[in-house]
Amino acid sequence: MALTADYQEDLLERLSDPDYAAGYLSACAEDGQDEFLLGLRNVAEALGGVTQLAADTELNREGLYRMLSEDGNPRLSSLFAVLAAFGLQFQCIATEPT
Repeated sequence: MALTADYQEDLLERLSDPDYAAGYLSACAEDGQDEFLLGLRNVAEALGGVTQLAADTELNREGLYRMLSEDGNPRLSSLFAVLAAFGLQFQCIATEPT
C-alpha cells in the first residue's frame, strides 16, 4: 500500500510543473480518452483539486466532476478552459493515418 501512496504523491508533486504535466497529458492522450481523462483528474488534483479548478475556469464544480469521471465526455470549450487553467494549450501533431 505504501508504494502506491508514495507513487501517487510523487506523481502529483511532479504534475505541478506545467512542462511535466504537458508531457504527461500528451502520453495519456496517446493511450485513449479514458486515460486522458484520468490524466486530467490527476493534474487537477495536483493543482488544488476540482474546487480550485472550478474557481479558475468559472465552470460548475459538479459539471467538472462529471466531465473528469470515467464516463466523462467533455465539451471542447470546457476542455480548453481546463487546459488554460493548467497553463497548457491544446496542440495537434501529425501522425501516420490508422
